[in-house]
Amino acid sequence: MLKGKTVILGVTGSIAAYKMANVASMLVKRGCQVHVVMTKNATNFINPIAFESLTNTKCLVETFDRNFQFHVAHVSLTDQADVMLIAPASANVIGKIASGIADDMLTTTVMACQKPVIIAPAMNTKMYENPILQDNLKKLRNYGYEIIAPASGHLACGTSGAGKMPSEEVLVAHIERQIAREKDLAGKKVLVTAGPTIEAIDPVRYISNHSSGKMGYAIAKAAMLRGAEVTLITGRTSLEPPMFVHTVPITNAAQMYEEVMARKDDQDIIIKAAAVADYTPADVSDEKVKKKDEDMAIRLVRTKDILKTLGSNRKEGQFLCGFSMETQNMLENSRGKLKKKNIDMIVANNLKEAGAGFKTDTNIVTFITEKEEKQLPKMTKDQVADELLDFISERM
Repeated sequence: MLKGKTVILGVTGSIAAYKMANVASMLVKRGCQVHVVMTKNATNFINPIAFESLTNTKCLVETFDRNFQFHVAHVSLTDQADVMLIAPASANVIGKIASGIADDMLTTTVMACQKPVIIAPAMNTKMYENPILQDNLKKLRNYGYEIIAPASGHLACGTSGAGKMPSEEVLVAHIERQIAREKDLAGKKVLVTAGPTIEAIDPVRYISNHSSGKMGYAIAKAAMLRGAEVTLITGRTSLEPPMFVHTVPITNAAQMYEEVMARKDDQDIIIKAAAVADYTPADVSDEKVKKKDEDMAIRLVRTKDILKTLGSNRKEGQFLCGFSMETQNMLENSRGKLKKKNIDMIVANNLKEAGAGFKTDTNIVTFITEKEEKQLPKMTKDQVADELLDFISERM
């Protein structure tokens, strides 16, 4: 996802500086070229050699380092970079950047950088809450810098509160959001449903399916990375919701129907990847069991059809996509659903194919519209998600 990208990491004097070695390692493993620029104070917390060993690039500290190639380092770095992350960002460096002061290698690099700059403040709670620091952060936001809110917790100074640097995974996620994909869906609102629904029979038993939610979650994350404002309505899964996606948890088909209908008119693209139960147990609370030890037969009633309702009441310009899970006559049955539900496309896959369907990390699908049919080879669900969004974008 980040292969071939170039990232500059700016590291300042904070106890959290040691975490940046892991961030550098994570980025290198994702295929990034990583350059690290440190303040002199940062070298008191972590040695530059650690970063050089991880990135295989020279770690820059001194502005007037004589061991250099014949170029102006702080300018040439920013010409190569796709994004710059300053983490941990001390109150001192934040104040310098906000005031246009460039008196060391890190601040001169920031001053020369015309690519996205992300700043992750990390400091004592009282320093973070200081109105001067908050004014500086507001000033940087107005200049277009992205500010990552610090986490709250136990700090190195022994107190607890806001000011803790977020986890390495969060920092890398912010970098991914900035540079992993072109923002071809910027300004679009995308709603995705994912996972299974659970229909209670009684306080103990329920009807459900084997959906893991992996396909829907992959689509939601891919749309977010491409700049869309994404809402994910999801049944119960073991997956972590994608960052920067508004996630709405539901349990049963009725709840999913209500949540989708409440938001449908505000969406540009709706993708129903959830495996919603077609039937739910009927209410038999007023019936009596004829024999004391005899199980009551389960009477089922059909649930509301989300896609059919959407197809009958769509707004102009809206794109509707469904998924069809079949065990036989995949293309014929899927085309029937496409027509019946009056939607723009359907993604069909045969549950009997190895590497396709529920709980797998791969999928084998066919995109079907009224006039087109595109079969994809087996690929990861992340790859399918990107192919799907490409297909939709080209037809909107």
